[in-house]
Amino acid sequence: MAVAQGRVAPPTAVESAPLAPPPGAAPAAPAQTPPVPVPEQPGNPQPVQPAPPAPNPVTPQPVQPAPSLPAPLEPQPVQPPPTLPVPQPGQPSAPLQQQTGLPDPNATLAGKGTDSSDVGEVTLAPKPVMVLSGQASWDQGFQKLADSFKSLRAEAQRTGLAVAGRPLTLFVETSDDGFRFEAMLPVAIPPGGQAPALGTDFRMGTSPAGPALRFLHQAPYDDIDSTYETITAYLEAKSIVVKDTFLEEYVSDLTDPGDPNLEINVYVQPK
Repeated sequence: MAVAQGRVAPPTAVESAPLAPPPGAAPAAPAQTPPVPVPEQPGNPQPVQPAPPAPNPVTPQPVQPAPSLPAPLEPQPVQPPPTLPVPQPGQPSAPLQQQTGLPDPNATLAGKGTDSSDVGEVTLAPKPVMVLSGQASWDQGFQKLADSFKSLRAEAQRTGLAVAGRPLTLFVETSDDGFRFEAMLPVAIPPGGQAPALGTDFRMGTSPAGPALRFLHQAPYDDIDSTYETITAYLEAKSIVVKDTFLEEYVSDLTDPGDPNLEINVYVQPK
């Protein structure tokens, strides 16, 4: 108890205050009050969100021009159908591809042969023909036939008849001095079945029709006698009796009797 009574009592609040500065001294800076810590909220701590990145600078886009309107379509003029050239005398006829829907001036009576050594058994289809009769000596025969076909083509052009096949010659009589013939040009009869009026030397007829034997001549016209010798030998060997008339069809035009590429179909018809 004596020790406890001998302790010195703690200073009062007045005694513990700082001493005032002496006169003339600069006042001391006030003491900085430490920040009061903010008590943490109960629960998980929230992560610190990073600052959003600065947006990229926007590049100005060029202004697109407004689409131009298509120009209005101009009406195209209607093209007229191609006109067909009229075959000139002595000239080859236009090909069939240029005559769609029209008669073929290069059509043959029974197709086209391919081998002069081959004899074809064919059937001739009748065709309307324009006919020009005549006669000639053997020496003048080629030129007389060529002139006859020129006249037939000129008459067909004058009357507006379309040529519908290759020219023909029907030999109706032969002798040592010459022959009589009927030159024929296949034509297309206009709608209605009425042929136009022809000149005085011409008439309408029909080409020979029915079964026939076709022999092909591919040589100059000057050598056609050799083809007829072959025909005679063939008919005798087969014992075939034929009509007295025979028919030539000119696949090539008669322009040169010495043309080695001349092509002729020779038809004989059994009785």
